[in-house]
Amino acid sequence: MRAELPQRAELIERYRVPDRLTPRVRVNFIASLDGAATHEGLSGGLNNADDKIVFDVLRLLTDVILVGAGTVRAEGYGGIRMTAEDAAWRVAHGLSAQPPVAIVSGRLDLDPGHSVFTKAVTRPLVLTHAAAPTDRRVALAAVADVIVCGEHAIDPRLLVAALAARGLPQILCEGGPHLFGDLVAADRVDELCLSLSPLLEGGSAGRIAVGAIAVTRAMELLHVLRAGDMLFLRYARPESS
Repeated sequence: MRAELPQRAELIERYRVPDRLTPRVRVNFIASLDGAATHEGLSGGLNNADDKIVFDVLRLLTDVILVGAGTVRAEGYGGIRMTAEDAAWRVAHGLSAQPPVAIVSGRLDLDPGHSVFTKAVTRPLVLTHAAAPTDRRVALAAVADVIVCGEHAIDPRLLVAALAARGLPQILCEGGPHLFGDLVAADRVDELCLSLSPLLEGGSAGRIAVGAIAVTRAMELLHVLRAGDMLFLRYARPESS
């Protein structure tokens, strides 16, 4: 018999965070069995309907969706909108109806006319540093709140603190690999939700985290869910760390 995901209400309980006031960075990624982060250049080639269910539950529970500018362009991010049912659930549980998107970009090479801005139902945020091009900051300020998180480079610690200060302590990072790598290096990853796709990719596809330096961060397994041959792994920072 094919293994099935738990019902939605149970999934919500499995991924719910008891303490919503303490800032928490939850990272969500998918990978093939041999460690590829993409299929033909996109993560979407690795997922299926079950992965989408978990993906939507993680979005349901977050205060803000954090994503790198490269992922916005590559994965075709548009205006993110919760369904009416999900928006009502969020409001009933003390969350905003729609979580904003926070886009991380040091160069600010983002088109103000991109659908992530023009179709947004909640005003997006752009997280950058003080040395970013002034003209780009001005242009993007017309369609998003631009927040400085560092002098010459984006500091993940300041990024998390800035979002928390805006009442957005529960952060869901959806990529890309360089942003994930920066968060790992800064020790700002509290949780990883990893979908393990039953595929072998080979080739030259990259890993889910890429960084300039190698660091080791211990994590502990919270749960394993199975749907067919897809596994959904939830890891968190050890309680003692």
